[in-house]
Amino acid sequence: MPDRVRQVVVTASAVFMVVGTLFGIGLIGTPVEESAGGSLSATATLLAPAVRAFSIWSVIYAGLIAYVVWQWLPANTTSPRARRIGVLSALSMVLNGAWLLVTQAGWLWVSVAVIIALVVTLGGLMRRLGSPAGVGSVERVLLDGTFGLYLGWVSIATAANITATLVASGLTPSPDIAELLAVAVLAVAAVIGVVLARLLDGRWGVALAMAWGLSWIAVGRLAGEPSSMLAGAAAAVAAAVVLTVTGLIWLRRAGQPVLVRGHH
Repeated sequence: MPDRVRQVVVTASAVFMVVGTLFGIGLIGTPVEESAGGSLSATATLLAPAVRAFSIWSVIYAGLIAYVVWQWLPANTTSPRARRIGVLSALSMVLNGAWLLVTQAGWLWVSVAVIIALVVTLGGLMRRLGSPAGVGSVERVLLDGTFGLYLGWVSIATAANITATLVASGLTPSPDIAELLAVAVLAVAAVIGVVLARLLDGRWGVALAMAWGLSWIAVGRLAGEPSSMLAGAAAAVAAAVVLTVTGLIWLRRAGQPVLVRGHH
């Protein structure tokens, strides 16, 4: 794809995402937590993060808009990394906006398909981005940092979205079974965090966003409704596991000579 076309596509995708966001925060439509009959609210299920968790979107959106501007700068027009992620970054923003619009319509199962497509897209983007070794600090923050946070948060949001959709569809197990299922899903989230840490060579952006989401699930269960000591403790442990494994992988990588890292 020609560089100018890529830049325009990325920008148009960001505009679409912003329009979807205006619906999602209620400036045009219904706030996400009130859409679909409240199925996506912070008190809907045992896997719903507390309200403050969603403030991470402000950081992610700021990073995405800054990335859109950055890729227009003459010095970055021919950036190999910008070229590698251009299509996937645009797709991720389109899917983001689409998710907000389909939840407005109450199409929860469609929202599940969209968010799964989003997390797969972001995973592919991070793999395509490659190592940040040798890049400037601004590029490292805007590309590796922003999309790492994006992937990490959406990974947790996917679990919450699927759970909310199942509950809204009539799956209402007893409280004891619901707690055990929540713990099982949180264990899977921890495993996904470990897998991402290994595949992406210990990216802190991914780990921090996952731990953020898991920690706010813990807060929601331990200090809010629905209350669950078991699910809250499991979420806290999952957050610790993701951070610990990522830290160990990062330390191992940091201790390697540059030539060895380049060989991989």
